[in-house]
Amino acid sequence: MTKVKICGITNFQDASEACMLGADFLGFNFYKNSKRKVSLKMAADIISKLPPVFSPVGIFVDEEMAVIAQTAKKCNLKLVQLHGRETPEYCTELVAKLQPLGVKIIKAFRVKGEGTLGYIARFKDIADYFLLDAYVEGEPGGTGVAMNTPLPQTVEDAQPAAENAAENPQDVSQDALELQDNTSSEETETGVKPAVSGWDIAIEAKRYNKPIFLAGGLTPENVEEAIEKVLPFAVDVASGVERLRRRKDYEKVKKFITSSKAF
Repeated sequence: MTKVKICGITNFQDASEACMLGADFLGFNFYKNSKRKVSLKMAADIISKLPPVFSPVGIFVDEEMAVIAQTAKKCNLKLVQLHGRETPEYCTELVAKLQPLGVKIIKAFRVKGEGTLGYIARFKDIADYFLLDAYVEGEPGGTGVAMNTPLPQTVEDAQPAAENAAENPQDVSQDALELQDNTSSEETETGVKPAVSGWDIAIEAKRYNKPIFLAGGLTPENVEEAIEKVLPFAVDVASGVERLRRRKDYEKVKKFITSSKAF
């Protein structure tokens, strides 16, 4: 059965309703520029009042490790989601800080093209989970942009700053070339490869044997199609179940969870 993460929780009522409707994960955004940002105090208060039947997730973007560890401890987080340009070296060090707290890591990737797979590969022995989201210039996530549209056929990486910090920058291009080799048999007689979408990249990312959270423009109307195609470990939604910014629509939440757990 597919698990469900309701992200962008900002108040107790939304959190409580999501839990009662069957959400497995609740996402609390601590990124200072997020439209769904929640304070440490508010998140800790909400989580403390909920039954321990779900896993609270803290979302961070290029945050200091000490801040993440402190937030995880005070809020009793079960997972932290890294949605910025965090390098493998950064994540390795953070893992060591979070392990004593029993906190696991979700590394998020914004899918820009096929080359994103090479970037993902560098975290396969570090992160506990992968999350794939749509790429929007200047936005780390939560945009509501769908992942099922064709991507540019490029080997560029969606995280160029992290690329520059890599010890082996050739890894990305090599992995992208391997993907091209794997798909070359699908080329048409004109020599043009079939267009791939973010969902296709999510399927390919399974090669790294990590549970996949699928995000990016999911709604109650398209989540069944997404799950049927990708078969992810979990689906992640924020704007797709909102009635207003920072407020959830409980009918949408119910429909989203019911549709997701039908698989």
